[in-house]
Amino acid sequence: MRAVIQRVSRGWVRVEDEEMRPINAGLVVLIGVGKDDDQSDACYIADKILNLRIFPNKEGKFDLSITDLGGDLLVVSQFTLYGDCRKGRRPSFTDAAAPENALLLFEKVLECLRTSGLNIVTGEFQTMMEVGIVNDGPVTILLDSKKAF
Repeated sequence: MRAVIQRVSRGWVRVEDEEMRPINAGLVVLIGVGKDDDQSDACYIADKILNLRIFPNKEGKFDLSITDLGGDLLVVSQFTLYGDCRKGRRPSFTDAAAPENALLLFEKVLECLRTSGLNIVTGEFQTMMEVGIVNDGPVTILLDSKKAF
């Protein structure tokens, strides 16, 4: 499972023609589910999201997590995180999970995140969306549950 985590001062998602679903300061997280992922990958990613110390303390050192601050989370499924561009000019998505399995594991990530009590906003699975962010820092972290990077 892969995640792109961006620290934001605010963010939002708009699903099709619905109203925006906004968040205040916190994290925007894009989640990609791989074909070999299982529930342990979902729990690993959720734990990392909740406990990564990527917010500054009073001295400016990265020392606080989203859990410490009680910030907001905007979580969006994005299978394109498994796009392999090493050959040719068109990404291959053969390493992405099938939609049915991806949905189950994406929902497992959300279930694990919700135990934190934080405000969590999501997009809609397999739906075109607009995602807006105002980067804070900018701080962007890449995670891979298989520790490929």
